[in-house]
Amino acid sequence: MTSPSNLANTLADDDRDAMATPFMKRLVRLVRAQDTHGSWDGKSDTDLLADFIVTKEQRRQMPIIGDPDPDVIWRLQIFYTCVGLEIEGHSGLVASSIVTMNPEGFGRVVLTTGRLVVLSKTLRDVHRFGFETLRKLTEAGTKLVDDAVIAIKAYPDVARAP
Repeated sequence: MTSPSNLANTLADDDRDAMATPFMKRLVRLVRAQDTHGSWDGKSDTDLLADFIVTKEQRRQMPIIGDPDPDVIWRLQIFYTCVGLEIEGHSGLVASSIVTMNPEGFGRVVLTTGRLVVLSKTLRDVHRFGFETLRKLTEAGTKLVDDAVIAIKAYPDVARAP
């Protein structure tokens, strides 16, 4: 059985490992770039990304249907912008993102390179957008990037088409 202090150390190591990934480093840079007044200068990277974390308990306390808060929409857009920039970093191709959403938080996100759709995802319950842990955040982002890069490699001519 893991003692509470060992569990805290394990979680801290897991967070540290997650924060060391290229996806998370880029996400932190994107978030910090939004701070035009320097109010986040004293925050650690993990504190800066804390709003991306929504635990099961927090999710249970949220209504099933709700209007997304502007901060949640901002985090959603930053997340998918990061995915697009990571795709560009791996493939050398610009991945343009389009996010459409109705006021109730349902919609779609699409990322394309050339004429190739590398990501098409239905959005629902956007007011609950978040990940259980930093590890799950980096895994989700990295998986989207990896899947897009696989599609680009499978269809390079379409991905590079004007």
